[in-house]
Amino acid sequence: MEEIFNALKSSLLYFTWKDIIDILLLAVVIYWLLKLTSKTRAMQVLKGLGIILVAAWVMDFLHLAGTAWILNYVLQIGALLIVIIFQPELRRALAKLGRGRIDLTPPNVVNAQEVVENILKAVLNLSKKRVGALIVFERKTGLKEVIESGTRLSAVISAELLENLFFTNSPLHDGAVIIREDTMEAAGCFLPLSDNKQIGQELGTRHRAALGISEVSDSVTLVISEETGVISVAQDGTLIRYLDSKAIRDLLEELYYVKQSNRYRALRLKRKGRDEREHEKST
Repeated sequence: MEEIFNALKSSLLYFTWKDIIDILLLAVVIYWLLKLTSKTRAMQVLKGLGIILVAAWVMDFLHLAGTAWILNYVLQIGALLIVIIFQPELRRALAKLGRGRIDLTPPNVVNAQEVVENILKAVLNLSKKRVGALIVFERKTGLKEVIESGTRLSAVISAELLENLFFTNSPLHDGAVIIREDTMEAAGCFLPLSDNKQIGQELGTRHRAALGISEVSDSVTLVISEETGVISVAQDGTLIRYLDSKAIRDLLEELYYVKQSNRYRALRLKRKGRDEREHEKST
């Protein structure tokens, strides 16, 4: 114990402004990692590695060389295991870091309110008729490869065209429609499927595709279930289900900057989906 106090006293004597900057940077990195992995399976692995790290320090302090060596060896290979196991999460995190999280440039849409009304009308009509649909909104991450996998349209957004594209007998109804600003760039596009094992068994290929594209880009995807007509949204690897017309309108208006961004809107959207789900289970 005396050795610890002596080490702390010696460190304080040589403490400089560079050490303060070093501590602050380390705190920012740790906070970013915790925020990035919160509510994901990676958090449990980080907790396990943290426990091993503390245990290694304790074993080293107690001069238990054998146990300390084993724990340090586990920590050395831990970084490689994280890269292998959590490749999708790391890829998504690096993509977010590269493109930044703040986007202050609104889309170049002449009549954003009209675009919102057309999309909302189509989505609600498709849901009412229980017609399956996938509508992807491109944002900062380009979706050129996805667009090239389908049929190019370059058409002005209209409710009628959207509904016809997803009509059951339409040759393009199984794929996704990609929307860039106020233009439907392509239809019948193929999306990467998510390999998330936590997806419910009741969700089909459309929902897995919506999650898949949200894991590799910053796109926002609206999904309509063919079996139930339930409307969902996928963004940042998260799927929110049971959206009503108000929640969808809020989402579209935020995407097209019709209203000033509201920091609490996403929370209301999640609560709305949860409340609708609980109501459906109770009935």
